[in-house]
Parts: sequence; C-alpha cells; structure tokens
Amino acid sequence: MNEIKPRYEFRAFAQNLGIVEENMRRLSPVNQYRESLEIYIMSPANDENNTKIRNELMDIKVLVSREQGLEQWRPRMKGKFPMAAEAIAEQMFPAFGVATPALQRDAYTVRQYLEEIIRPHRDISAVNVYKQRYGYEIQGCTAEIAEVYINGARIRTACLESEDRNAVLAAMEDIRLSEFDNVNYLLAIKRVIGMAPLPEGAFYRAI
Repeated sequence: MNEIKPRYEFRAFAQNLGIVEENMRRLSPVNQYRESLEIYIMSPANDENNTKIRNELMDIKVLVSREQGLEQWRPRMKGKFPMAAEAIAEQMFPAFGVATPALQRDAYTVRQYLEEIIRPHRDISAVNVYKQRYGYEIQGCTAEIAEVYINGARIRTACLESEDRNAVLAAMEDIRLSEFDNVNYLLAIKRVIGMAPLPEGAFYRAI
C-alpha cells in the first residue's frame, strides 16, 4: 500500500468570505461538487483528533504539527461499521480523551454506537454537520469553498491543503486567505455549539 502522507491545511470560517471566494473562482473552475451529512464526535478534552462519521465510516485524522501558521494532519483511522467493541475501546475513545464506558455488545452498528455509547456519555457531544462543497485547484493545492450547517447553524468555510507546505503558503497569498485565522473543524464546531468561546468580533466576521 502507498504511504499516506500528512497534509498541510489552512482553513477559515466566516459568514462571508468575500474576496477569497472571488479569487478562488477567478483562478480555477469548479472541478468537483459534493454534499455530505457527517456526525462529528466532540469532547472538551480533544483538540487534536478530528473524529467524524460519514457514509458508515468512522474517520479520524490527527494533528501532527503547526508550522508557519499551517496545520499538518495525518489520517489515523478509517473504520467501517458495524465496528468491533475492541476497536471502539482501543482506537476511538483514546482519540476523544474521555473515559471508555462499559461496552455491552461485541460489535456496534452506527445507530447503536450513537444511541448506546455516544449520546448517553456526559463528556461527549454528537454534532450534525451538513456540507455543500465546491472543489478547486489553486497553485497545485486542493482548494474548497463550502456552505456548512453545524446543528443547523449556517457558516461558510474556505480551505487550502497540500503535502507541500510552500504551495499552501503561496496559494494563501494568491486568494488572500492569509487575511483570516486558521481555524480547523474541531475549533469551529466547538465555538458554534458553545464548547469553546467565540473570538472577539466573531459576530461580524469570522469564527
């Protein structure tokens, strides 16, 4: 199997991304459109493992490093439901940073996992995130503009990512994404649901 290399990312969230969206459309045609309904598993103790369920898969990415304002993320797990209790205890819950509850089944479907393990857990929140994503390519980077609904709250996001750090930095300047703060999905969701404080001025520009 080919080695999956960590990718550098810069992502911004705002009600209006203005010139960033205009520049992205000017520099590249849309090459992909996707819609998805995902469930992010959030806990106050976890800021480094992006954990979500999409299409019957548990997808976990881990934050490797922060360099020059970018975040570098590496895939950690992609597990299919039904999921063995052993995998839930040994791979999922360490990523959440909370105590593993008693598991009564040998394996869990997505519904059983959410209803019997996640939602009753006092230190975890399951957050519904619906995405409408438009894909571009800027300076050799994967680029994206998306309309995102976090438990129904609407926000827009723009992202650049690549294995090449310098390519991301160059593309950021081209589309003026560098004028925003780098905010990953974990932090953005926490701010929307009240698990983390909003930055000053968030109601007027970005989260």
